This record gives sequence, C-alpha cells and structure tokens, in this order.
Amino acid sequence: MNRIFEFQFEDPRSRRTSAEHMTSEQIEGVYIISVAARILEMHPQTLRKYERVGLVNPSRTGGKLRLYSEVDIARLRLIKHLVNELGLNLAGVQLVLEVFNQLLNAKAVVRETPSGKLRAILNEKIDEIIQTLYAHQR
Repeated sequence: MNRIFEFQFEDPRSRRTSAEHMTSEQIEGVYIISVAARILEMHPQTLRKYERVGLVNPSRTGGKLRLYSEVDIARLRLIKHLVNELGLNLAGVQLVLEVFNQLLNAKAVVRETPSGKLRAILNEKIDEIIQTLYAHQR
C-alpha cells in the first residue's frame, strides 16, 4: 500500500505554527523549504502558494523558517499528483482532501465498531461525505 494512506490529512490550519511547541518526535524529519522543494521536485514558490491557500501549514522556527515534516511531504506528494497527473485545480484538491479524510475517518470507525451498529454508522458516514460534496456545488 502507498505510504500516503498512512497519514490523516487534517486541516493544516488547525496545527500549531511554532516549532518551539513541538515535541522532539514531531521535529524529526523536518526540512526547510529548499530541501522540501528538492525532495518533491517542486519550486519553493509553489510550496509558498500551497501554504497561502491553506493546503499545507508547515511549522516555523523562531526565525520564521518553514519546516516541512514527513506528513507535510506526504501531503504535498498527494497534492502534486492531484494537480499534475489528474489536472485538478486547487479547489478540486481541497475537496479531494476533505473527502479523503472523511473516508479515512469512516474506515477507522468501521474498524472499531461492533457489527450490529455498522449499518447505521456507515449510513451516517456516507451522508457526511455526500454533504461535503454538495457543499462545494455552486
């Protein structure tokens, strides 16, 4: 299975923005923007753009350097795939990430739920996903 599915792609705006508040476990595997751009084969300005529109929110050092974690790198790989290979615009990427997170949440709930309650929970999760899709119609 692709490593990308190991990560929950929470709304990046909900994360703490200061590296000073991160544990040593969270700091491991962080990259400054130039290194992250090289790893991803993307221009640093593209990474800044993705941050500006809220697709990723790297932590910051005291000197305000962006630090990209392994989860950020995995998220950016998925974004790159959605944009370059599938041709989605950034609004489409945001929608896909929201639905992706809901599916991961549903999978986790199903895994922990006794079989008798499964039908009701699956219906509820499917309704949430449908609501997400309809919320983006204009």
